[in-house]
Amino acid sequence: MNLLYDKKLTPHELYRRYVRYLTAIVARYINNQEDIKDVLQDSFIKIFSGLDNFEYRGEGSLKAWMARITLNETLKFLKRNSRFDTVEFSDSPLDLPADDPHSENIPTDVIFNMIRELPVGYRTVFNLYVIEGKSHKEIADLLGISENTSASQLHRAKAILAEKIKKHER
Repeated sequence: MNLLYDKKLTPHELYRRYVRYLTAIVARYINNQEDIKDVLQDSFIKIFSGLDNFEYRGEGSLKAWMARITLNETLKFLKRNSRFDTVEFSDSPLDLPADDPHSENIPTDVIFNMIRELPVGYRTVFNLYVIEGKSHKEIADLLGISENTSASQLHRAKAILAEKIKKHER
């Protein structure tokens, strides 16, 4: 079922309807605005060229399909630009606080910015695990890293975020 023809949705309307949502996905992983635009352009090219092969499977299937393409294009961009290599590992272990930090009083945009300030590798694993719901095995396969590296990156990301939240609460 081709949504463009069956629902009279033009490519322009499709773009307008989903560009903000897809931009948010890319912006979780990439900070540079020009890079975000590049990834979105690549994503929409792939989306528009693949619409004839898209199978409608009910409400939300188009949005999910477009999100998956956009996430894949984002990860390809990060790999292609060696952005994962910039993650610095510290010899000193980062410990998570005994209690989860209380973030419910912190505005969502502040939390979002805290996540965006993480080193790329930490941020990528954190987003894939926490936001996308991927397992460490899936993350390892997507990024070409080991499951232990994925778990370590997540642990470090959480420790850094916990510290940022504590500082914000002071």
